[in-house]
Amino acid sequence: MRYFDALARQGHFGRAADICAISQPALSMQIREMERTLGTALFERGPRSVALTGFGEDLLVRVREILRRVDEVEDMARAVRDRLAGRVRIGVIPTVAPYLLPRVVGAIAAQHPGLDLQLRETLTSRLLGELSDGALDTAIVALPISEPAFEEAPLFTEDFVLVRPGADAGKPVPSPERLREMRLLLLEEGHCFRDQALSFCNMTASAPREMMDGSSLSTLVQMVGAGLGVTLIPEMAVAVETRSADVSIARFEAPGPQRTIGMIWRRSTPLAGQLRDLGAIVKEAALGAPPQ
Repeated sequence: MRYFDALARQGHFGRAADICAISQPALSMQIREMERTLGTALFERGPRSVALTGFGEDLLVRVREILRRVDEVEDMARAVRDRLAGRVRIGVIPTVAPYLLPRVVGAIAAQHPGLDLQLRETLTSRLLGELSDGALDTAIVALPISEPAFEEAPLFTEDFVLVRPGADAGKPVPSPERLREMRLLLLEEGHCFRDQALSFCNMTASAPREMMDGSSLSTLVQMVGAGLGVTLIPEMAVAVETRSADVSIARFEAPGPQRTIGMIWRRSTPLAGQLRDLGAIVKEAALGAPPQ
């Protein structure tokens, strides 16, 4: 079932085999055996990729539910120990991971030296899907998520700052209305930080504007340094992203743009108590001094 799930996610035998840490022929053999046992094809094989059949799509829903329940049995065993142990899978959004993880990983390892910490960085929408499927135990995201299936634990709130070319240092900080008239550089579609920046400027994603989108905060800051526009970044990214770019930082008057970062997990997980403890470690590390 795990091989089947991996192949369904990847759509490619080679990539699925790599994820499962087995050879491609071994994966192919297991999938063929599963199809033989069920008496029907699960995938349509193409020259470079595979796609689920109709029956395969229906089966995938049930397989993922079964795998999630199996993982919960392991979680139940870990929960009765009253401490974190074994494997913990944490997802983190890209606008948090590079800046928070260096201090958080060390803090977690110091308090739980035997913990097998597995980290996954990707967009919020993917994290929510993987958390629902049981592929993750918890995720660090921007709140609120407002999904009934997840419990939310706020960790900290941080401001957004304005990044301008170095020559603009000392100029008045533009209002949200003025920002709408400027060339505002944003992350590409799919990043929640993009939506938060647009919300502050009272702009819609579909509104026509002079724009350039980037795949990372680092790209946006470098584009600002090249004189291509201005951007917003979270406070936690300032020290890392501005040290090698000719830019200036300006902070908005209250009430300025902010975001709340928190942890989420499935309400059904028996690890809720341990994950709250883990959240306390993350919070303490995030609010402490940044790593040197």
